[in-house]
Amino acid sequence: MIDYTLLPEHRILCIDIKSFYASCECVARGLDPLNSYLAVIGDKNIASSIVLAASPKLKKDFGIKTGSRLFEIPRQPFIHLAEARMSYYLEMSMKVINLLNNFVPLEFIHIYSVDECWVCLDGTEKLWGDTWTAAQKIKNAIFQELGLPCCIGIGPNKFLAKVILDVEAKKSPLGIAECRYKDVPHKLWDKPVEQIWGIGSRMKRNLNNMGIITLGDLAHYPLPQLKKRFGIMGEQLYNHAWGIDLSPVTSSNYQEQQKSFGQGITLARDYTRLNEIQTVILELCEEVTRRMRQFKKCGKTVSLALRYGYSHGGGFHSAHTITTPTNITKDIYNTCLHILKENYRGQPVRKIYVTVGNLTDDQTIQTALFQDRLKEHKIGYIQDEIRQKFGNDAILRAVSFTGGGTMLERAKKIGGHKA
Repeated sequence: MIDYTLLPEHRILCIDIKSFYASCECVARGLDPLNSYLAVIGDKNIASSIVLAASPKLKKDFGIKTGSRLFEIPRQPFIHLAEARMSYYLEMSMKVINLLNNFVPLEFIHIYSVDECWVCLDGTEKLWGDTWTAAQKIKNAIFQELGLPCCIGIGPNKFLAKVILDVEAKKSPLGIAECRYKDVPHKLWDKPVEQIWGIGSRMKRNLNNMGIITLGDLAHYPLPQLKKRFGIMGEQLYNHAWGIDLSPVTSSNYQEQQKSFGQGITLARDYTRLNEIQTVILELCEEVTRRMRQFKKCGKTVSLALRYGYSHGGGFHSAHTITTPTNITKDIYNTCLHILKENYRGQPVRKIYVTVGNLTDDQTIQTALFQDRLKEHKIGYIQDEIRQKFGNDAILRAVSFTGGGTMLERAKKIGGHKA
């Protein structure tokens, strides 16, 4: 048995905006997000376009959910269709964060995704009352000021707040649920492992093959065997099964957390020409180094991963460490070409990923650069300033205008969808 008295007990909320994209579109149209029929799709002109979000009413009454197709939506006048507007959703997400900042400092808000975050209420009792009272006030404020419905999970740590949000709060008429340490056995142990945050389909198969079906099975499985099978992940699984999570409850500086910078793309078709593959790699290197410069970082370890076409299967992932840390696009690109030459044998390519790790502060390496390299380094920052001011497509490399280029189209999108 676990002695919970030895564990820290925080006041954590996990907040999720219901059907975020769809709710935002309902607000924009003056509709009630909870009682309107609305779907957000990628492109209304393509019958197979994927549904990115559906309002709760559309999910319940017609079974339309994220991942459904446009042609599956009944053609009814009361069902609204909206094309995705990512910049609008990001704007609404920031409004939620700004509203939460009225309740707690920014460092007490840990953003998980565009529609979900954790909030630490430690030390706010005299301001907002007990945890349930504060949660209700926050829920009401988000709805009254922004028109967005939300659900909230309450727990002594981030894991329990998130899990109880998923398994209970989202189904509760109140939209709020709590799981304390003592609640873990009767609230969570009967849940199938795949319902638990952090356990994906592959881990589910592995656990099921070991006879672990529920979270209770996981909690009572011998820890040494879990560690032998999964390493340190086995210990984390065991701790989570008992409701233990010692991860920080406040959000530290993003630059300190960042271990690497990466960018990938799933291509619209299989690429078989080497020059086209190199074009996409160059574009990805451009995006990665731009983000590195944004956070004043350089890196030494460059990774390139290719996934081949669906009919072919397979791929490779390889890394190479260079001598001097850099955020110059040409340096990262040349290293990727070296990796490509060593590993690529002409297969059709469908996915490409570029990652740079082994990071260091940019300021520490500038003095080590020769004059011509220093100019290249400065040019990167100048280009970033121009793109920041005039848009991502203000400066593009010539190869982006060729048949294999993707940047011209992607510059108009956010998260792969229309801005």
